[in-house]
Formats: sequence, C-alpha cells, structure tokens
Amino acid sequence: MRKKLVSSMLCMAMAATMLAGCGGSGNAENTQAATTAATEAATEAATEAATEAATEAAQDTAAASDIKATVFWYEESDVYLSSVRTALNKELDGLGIEYDNQFAANDQAKQIDQIKTAIASGSNLLIVNIVTSGAPDTAEDIISAAGDIPVIFFNRAIGTDGSDVTVLEGHDSACFIGTDAPEAGHMQGKMIGDYVVANYDDIDINGDGVISYAMMKGDEANIEAIYRTQYGVEDADAVLTAAGKPALKYFDENNTDKYQVDLGGAWSAQAAKDYMDTNLVSFNEGNGNMIELVICNNDGMAEGVVASLQGKGYNKEGGHVVPVFGVDATENAKALIADGAMTGTVKQDAEGMASAIAQSVKGISEGKSPKDALGGLSDSRFSIASDCSKKLFVAYAPYTGQ
Repeated sequence: MRKKLVSSMLCMAMAATMLAGCGGSGNAENTQAATTAATEAATEAATEAATEAATEAAQDTAAASDIKATVFWYEESDVYLSSVRTALNKELDGLGIEYDNQFAANDQAKQIDQIKTAIASGSNLLIVNIVTSGAPDTAEDIISAAGDIPVIFFNRAIGTDGSDVTVLEGHDSACFIGTDAPEAGHMQGKMIGDYVVANYDDIDINGDGVISYAMMKGDEANIEAIYRTQYGVEDADAVLTAAGKPALKYFDENNTDKYQVDLGGAWSAQAAKDYMDTNLVSFNEGNGNMIELVICNNDGMAEGVVASLQGKGYNKEGGHVVPVFGVDATENAKALIADGAMTGTVKQDAEGMASAIAQSVKGISEGKSPKDALGGLSDSRFSIASDCSKKLFVAYAPYTGQ
C-alpha cells in the first residue's frame, strides 16, 4: 500500500509538471511554480510513506523486543545440535529476539540451576534441549520452575509411552518440537536392509552367508537412541528375510545387549572409534570373523567408526568398504558418503528444527499460546503429532548422496 501511495503521488507530480509545460514559453513563471509545487508534493508523500513504514516496522517488532529468551542445550559439542544452534541463532537474530545460549555439559542438575538463574535474571521464554531424555518428572520440574513463563522443549523427548503427552496436556505454557523418535530407526533399518539385499555377496567378506554387524548406541536411556537401536536392526531383518536372506548376526555372541554404548551419553565419535579399534583386534578378516556392517545411532559415531576402519585400510578408494550407516546427515557425513567411505544416513533437518522453533517464538511474542503458535505453522516439513496437539514433528528423510 505504501508503495502504491508513493507511486501515485509521483505520478501526480509528473502530470502537474507536464500540464504546466504545455502552457508555452510565455508561461515560464507558472511552469516553474507548478514544477516546484509538484516536487514538494512528491517529496512530502515519500517522507510520509517512509515514516509510516518505519512506524509499522516498529510495531511489528515491538512484541519481539519484549521477549528475552534463553536457549538451554544439553551439550555444546553435539555435531547435529551445533547445526541447529547456528541456524536458530540466525533465525532469532532476524526476528530481533534477545536471547542467550546456555550449555549444561550433559549434567541435568546443572541445567536446572541454569534455568532458575535465567528466570531470576528476567528470561521470559525458555527453549529447552533437556539433558535427561525421556524423563517426564524432570520436564515437570522445569515447567514448575518456569511458572507462567512459556517453555518450548525441543529435540530430546521429555517422556516415553505417552508420559510426554501427560506432561504437555497438563500445562498450557509448554510445547515440544522434535522428531517422531521411531521414524529414524524405521527409515535407517529399511535403508540398511535394501542396501544389504542389493550388495549381499560384496558385503559378506567371510563368505559364510550371514552378515555380521556392530551397533553403536549413543546413550543408554535416550528414547531416540533406544528406538534407533531397536528398529535399525529389526526393520533391516524384515527386509532381508522377506528377500529370502538370513537376518543380521551381531558380531560378538558374548554381548547379549547387541550394542556398544557411549557411556558418557554424548554419542561421540571418539567413543565409537575406541570401540571399533578394540573390536578389530579380535574380529577381523584374518581371523575369518570380520565385522561386515556397522549401524550407528548418529553420524558422529559413524565418523568414529569410519576413522577406525580407515586406520585398518578399509573404506578407502580402491579398498573394501564396510557399510557404515548413521543418522543426522551432517556435513561431515555427507562428505564421507560422497567419498564412498560411508554408505548412508537419515537426514535430521537442522534448519527445519530451527525454523520451527523460531516461528513458534514469533507466535508466542505475538501473544499466542505455545499450542496455538505450533498450530499456526504451515510447512510441509512439519506435522502435529497425532496423540498431542502440543507436539510438532520435523520430518526425517533418507540420505545416500543420490
């Protein structure tokens, strides 16, 4: 509308100038006066429109400027969450939101203290990547500490088997933005199954007709890790058996858990590399019991496994590639896939996660409840959970570099 106003006034000014010019040389003084008046009118219109635009912009950002958000991260070095943080910082900067990032070093008690300190310092919006995933009591403690302050939980599930729904439905001030935890495991499992069926003989280094695998689990209690560990194998086995192939066999029959977990709960590349280095001492091609496939809960652990394999001469150009699968589609993982050192991953959309959080913050800054803020998001990447209107999921997608 403002552009149209300025345009109309300028057109009027030009018309007036042209009319004045039609009077001929005898009317030079009148022509000059008309031109001056028209120019003044156009300048006044442009100034008026610019002032109106500035006022409107100030009104648009007034609500946002009242927000003082604090973003709480379970850990600073998590590769995927680093990507989310970069994208979220950019989004919040663009909205003119005042915010601060706090890191709990994987310590839930420390995070609770950080939250209480932030509230005491005037924070009026909490964006929480909870340390203890799947812990509804901890989520309740955070919401209780917040009082009427809105809380956006994100990425790490706050409960299992419906306990998260109980928490969210019990509080108007809270919502959750994350992923449908089982989806990544299902997607990874099918990807693995399809790949193994298509490349069975190449993968079976031992030639025993069975594919032996290792599983790297990110965290013992994390719900995403639990589902990825379960379905990454179950769904792969379903594809294999449907194709008339044997199910996968865990490489170490003495390990009844059938996984190796990062005891620090950090999903780290170093933990996975250390495990794989140790594994390859006893389970190798020379002994006829080589690990033929590695499934990882995230790309960080997949990177560690690849580094270990490459240290033994595998997964390099011209050498045998042990298929390694992860989750997240980090830039490092995509580079490894492009180089042929890693086989596939499941994209966890960092930019999508950041966008959903930022758009929800914007809605809350405009006076919407967390539930209504989520409901107002329209993006093909987002969906409201079927069991709770206060949960929003950001979609996963398979990634093999194709």
